[in-house]
Amino acid sequence: MAGLVAAARARELGAAPVVFEKGDRAGGSMLLSSGVIWRHRTLSDFRTECPGGDAELQARLVAELDDALDWLEGLGIEPVRRETGNPLTVGRRYDTRALTELLARAAGDVRLREPFGGAQVLATGGFGVRLARERGLLLRAAPWSEGDGLAYGLGRGAALTAGMDEFYGRALPGPVGEDEYVRTSQLYARYALVLDDDGRDLGEAAWHESDIVQRFPGGKAWYVIDARALRQPVRERTVADLVDAARAVGGEVRPEEELPFELPGSPKLVEPPFLAVRVYAGVTHTIGGLRIDDRARVLDGSRAPIPELYAAGADVGGIFTGGYGSGLAAALVYGRTAAETALT
Repeated sequence: MAGLVAAARARELGAAPVVFEKGDRAGGSMLLSSGVIWRHRTLSDFRTECPGGDAELQARLVAELDDALDWLEGLGIEPVRRETGNPLTVGRRYDTRALTELLARAAGDVRLREPFGGAQVLATGGFGVRLARERGLLLRAAPWSEGDGLAYGLGRGAALTAGMDEFYGRALPGPVGEDEYVRTSQLYARYALVLDDDGRDLGEAAWHESDIVQRFPGGKAWYVIDARALRQPVRERTVADLVDAARAVGGEVRPEEELPFELPGSPKLVEPPFLAVRVYAGVTHTIGGLRIDDRARVLDGSRAPIPELYAAGADVGGIFTGGYGSGLAAALVYGRTAAETALT
């Protein structure tokens, strides 16, 4: 998304940008997402949720996201919903296919299947593919984000942020196709007893559940739920719907008696029957990356800007370190910022 946004804004400012897309389609991982572009309600909330992040980068995202969403709609798209459905966040939801098509038109010259060979604005999607492969995790993102922008930036003298081992993840019932990433994500850890393969409790999940996914030993766990949990709403669906989605793609759903361990007592397990769903960590995007300032300029180890080098999207680190935030929001805000900085 970040590359398309940067190109669309650059063209609006009178430039003639070219987007070199490594993959066979535009849109990156944004196309595979739920399309919710959001921010925390206040900068204080953001700082609390992502305490390791750069305060200046976070402040710009909070200050500019609403205007950036209006800019998107000025290009010719209406949101599916003008709220996130989460009282902790503010944002809008878009149809990702329509948004991709809109941004590709606005960007103009988008060239597919182009191997990375350098760029002025780095927006290659981070290094989620590499991280998933190295740690034996599932991938829940575009298959081209190997870290090309990161490597290029390092070759130019760029510094890295903290959080290089962190990722935004979702629990999946197993390997699934790209078109199933959203539908089959198991988003009910808050209602579940989360256990490892020996029946040990892995603790409570935060509201976003990305934290618990990063704690799965060996990238896998069990979500154990009772009949009450099955009735709980998850956005437009229920937990029962999500469990059915896991079954439909061949996921492992077991009754209590078929587990290889005895269930510990828990206030989450009150109303039988109890079900256990096997879940696996899926990497959506990385959290660490290139260090930038709030003008999207890539910085070296002394925090000086590297001439004519900018970055946006998941190639950038230091925004969500230690927590969770909207990668699409960062792509939108800093994609626009990169174009504006480069052309002024």
